[in-house]
Amino acid sequence: MGVRSRTAHGWLKGLAIAAISIALNASAGWAQSSGNSAKGERYIPTIWVDPDGCEHWVMDDGFEGFMTPHVTRDGKPVCRRGNLCGVVSSDQLFATDSARISAAGKARLRQFFRQTSARGFVITGHTDSRASDAYNMNLSLRRANAVARIAKASGARINGIRGYGERQPKASNASAAGMAQNRRVEIMCIR
Repeated sequence: MGVRSRTAHGWLKGLAIAAISIALNASAGWAQSSGNSAKGERYIPTIWVDPDGCEHWVMDDGFEGFMTPHVTRDGKPVCRRGNLCGVVSSDQLFATDSARISAAGKARLRQFFRQTSARGFVITGHTDSRASDAYNMNLSLRRANAVARIAKASGARINGIRGYGERQPKASNASAAGMAQNRRVEIMCIR
């Protein structure tokens, strides 16, 4: 059953081989289709973070696994999650219905990204439920991208940018205080 059923030692050895292969393949600019992939689908060796914050790696043949040395008693890898290291109220960064960051917000974000020691970041945008789902998904993604641009300009590595709109509320949207908590940008640190 591949990586998911190996022992911790065997899994780590496989991960080291995978990392070497990823580095070699990436430096050669090589990605190949395989019999395991859908017709025309290409796998690019990479490390990525899923919406739950679990770090994964994927090989050029579509073989993938979690980026962690930890396993359960039966040898299955346990996902390594990024740490939520920053939550910024959207009201402090953006005007209503805008994805443009204020000058003071840009300065605070630059300072945060320069001082936070992390290998990478996943940035997610969230809204309250006052507009349509489609509108909120778009607005939250635009806001997450705006924060990511500041992060990249500060030298930070961005592993993922996502907009969840109103789909992951932190509080009830039945009150103004709850809606204010839901209008946020979350920054996950990957160490």
